[in-house]
Amino acid sequence: MRNRWLIALAAIGIHISIGSVYAWSVLTRPIMNEMGFTLAETTWTFSIAILLLGLSAGFLGSFAESIGPKKSGLLSTLFFGIGLLGTAYALSVQSLTLLYLFYGVIGGIGLGIGYITPVSTLVKYFPKRPGFATGLAIMGFGFAALIAGPVMQYLVATVGIINNFLILGVVYIIIMGLSSLYLKPPVVTTSTKSATTKIHQSTDIEINSCNINNDTKTKTQPNTNDKGTYESNLGMTANAAIKTWQFGALWWIFFINITCGIGLLAVASPMAQEVIGMTPTQAASMVGIIGVFNGGGRILWSTISDYIGRGFTYILFFLLEIIAFWYLSHTTESFLFQVLVLLIITCYGGGFACIPAYLADLYGIRQLSTIHGRILTAWGLAGIAGPMLISYFKQNGYGYDTALTFFTGLFVVNLIIAIVLYRFGKHGLSKY
Repeated sequence: MRNRWLIALAAIGIHISIGSVYAWSVLTRPIMNEMGFTLAETTWTFSIAILLLGLSAGFLGSFAESIGPKKSGLLSTLFFGIGLLGTAYALSVQSLTLLYLFYGVIGGIGLGIGYITPVSTLVKYFPKRPGFATGLAIMGFGFAALIAGPVMQYLVATVGIINNFLILGVVYIIIMGLSSLYLKPPVVTTSTKSATTKIHQSTDIEINSCNINNDTKTKTQPNTNDKGTYESNLGMTANAAIKTWQFGALWWIFFINITCGIGLLAVASPMAQEVIGMTPTQAASMVGIIGVFNGGGRILWSTISDYIGRGFTYILFFLLEIIAFWYLSHTTESFLFQVLVLLIITCYGGGFACIPAYLADLYGIRQLSTIHGRILTAWGLAGIAGPMLISYFKQNGYGYDTALTFFTGLFVVNLIIAIVLYRFGKHGLSKY
């Protein structure tokens, strides 16, 4: 049987590889200088990759669930590896179309499959700490840019932009391939007499289904305690889940959290230079620290959510972000500016890490990968919407302060929806 901590390490291996997409800005200027592409043309590569991440996760989630984590992990490795190696070829022939195809489309599909692959598997190995489990995997995605950024800078400076993609392609194929080969769901057996589910790992974890289903006596209902544990293979199907109002509400708050967060990430460096007078070097250092808080916020908030519940955690996210975005739109003081940005980024990362466990709270883990994939379509659209909103406000002479105030208003709406979910989120789901 698989060791659950090695399963966690394998999940991190996949996410820390595909998470290198967050370091794309490091490559933007070298690609522009060497290939002659414009800034808009180059940054569209990233937007296409994020769009395809969300779409592939949404539409291939059920397929990935059906073939299991090992095969879906290897499929992600294949697409992401071809994407990076193909990007090297696209740059060697200076083809923008091929760059979009290989890095944006093919690589983006690898991102989507690889993102959802380890999550539901890891939850099953940590049934009593689902938030911590999802945070472990998704933390790797947040921290990836911290590692990939300096490595990419070094490779571009020493071997050139094309060889950078060749080297990283080979390295990530090895890491993701080995990680995928270790992934395997726990073996589950159910005793009808004792109504006890056993998940056999390096240590057998027993989950008393009476504790899980203490509000109803049906064996088809997902967990009704959003701080509790899950009974394996029980819960709603993805098709049933996406028809509920709760799914639509979660999709919206997830979309807004990413739109505003990724919009801030896109302009963090230039905004720091323009608003508070940071030097380019100081702004670059702040961006590096943002990576730490992005990754750290994922494991921190997801672990906290195991104790206070996912519903209350999201209410706390949006309260903090309303305050932070409002003050950020008015401050010109350097220290406060940085504190507010880092606070927002922890909530941005935490939103990613807590959403799989929130979905499991409501719908169970029967088809968690598929349901998680469907909600990640919000990420794909937000990856385009966030930077576009910031660009719109800047190009029309409104400035960063107007954009940040607009984001504050969006989070007020999010807060109201989060409160409704907290109070009534379980309503109507018991029949499943």
